[in-house]
Amino acid sequence: MPRADFYLIDKPRFREQPLLLVCELAKRAYAAQQPTLILTRDFAQAEALDDLLWSFDEDAFLPHQLAGDEDDEHTAILIVPPGIETPDRPLLINLRDSCPAGRYERVLEVVAAESSEREGSRTRWKQYQQRGFEVNKFDM
Repeated sequence: MPRADFYLIDKPRFREQPLLLVCELAKRAYAAQQPTLILTRDFAQAEALDDLLWSFDEDAFLPHQLAGDEDDEHTAILIVPPGIETPDRPLLINLRDSCPAGRYERVLEVVAAESSEREGSRTRWKQYQQRGFEVNKFDM
């Protein structure tokens, strides 16, 4: 059964910089040798995440890139802005407002502290349930 895990941001360090939590989740996935797709809302968010993945942890090297070239399939962490098509991977981190199409074993939803974000996440929660996902929530 596929899983959707919702990470609700609460800690001040993640409130200030929600993409830090995305980096932590990507780091865990890489340590577990799980190729990961990160779907961003827009190109600016993709670039910000690309920069942050280089700098957020001095001791970690996370191979990553913006999707869209022939190295995509060999890169552990692929950052995907809207409009770029990529093959599905078992693990997906979703930063968009809608449930991703495709086949995934596990989707991680990072939900910022703002009430508008929480509202959208409730809709996606129901959609995942309707699609047969096991749904979990974690306060971060």
